[in-house]
Amino acid sequence: MRHRVAGKKLGRTTPHRLMMFRNMVTSLLDKERIRTTLDRAKAVRPIAERMITLGKRENLHARRQALAFVKDPAVVSKLFDTLAPRFSQRNGGYTRIIRLGFRDGDGTQMAYLELVGSEYQGEKGDKKSKKGKKGEKEAAAGSEKKEK
Repeated sequence: MRHRVAGKKLGRTTPHRLMMFRNMVTSLLDKERIRTTLDRAKAVRPIAERMITLGKRENLHARRQALAFVKDPAVVSKLFDTLAPRFSQRNGGYTRIIRLGFRDGDGTQMAYLELVGSEYQGEKGDKKSKKGKKGEKEAAAGSEKKEK
């Protein structure tokens, strides 16, 4: 029975799993969005949120705790300098999981794990300009029909 056993092993030994989580959290904080399996995203999410909470504390002890987990000093400085101020008014819920569907090879469910506020913006300006041109053409065609 699995009473009071938290977390999934994800088919890895404990040291391998911990290193995988460290690498994924580092990539998430660096790139602000990673594509992974749904189970991994669910496992990494609390660790990433804990790192952002450390960043919000802004003291030397919190910085050293973050450096003990995230080995890249540049990512830790980004965490404390840019990410923590972004989430200063937010009391948790710094990450979002977006389900993508199933992977072709083995059928496992894929997901994006991203920081809130770093969504894909797209090219909104181009779409509006195309609609504007289309509307102008329709208006010009309508005025020509009225003249005839």
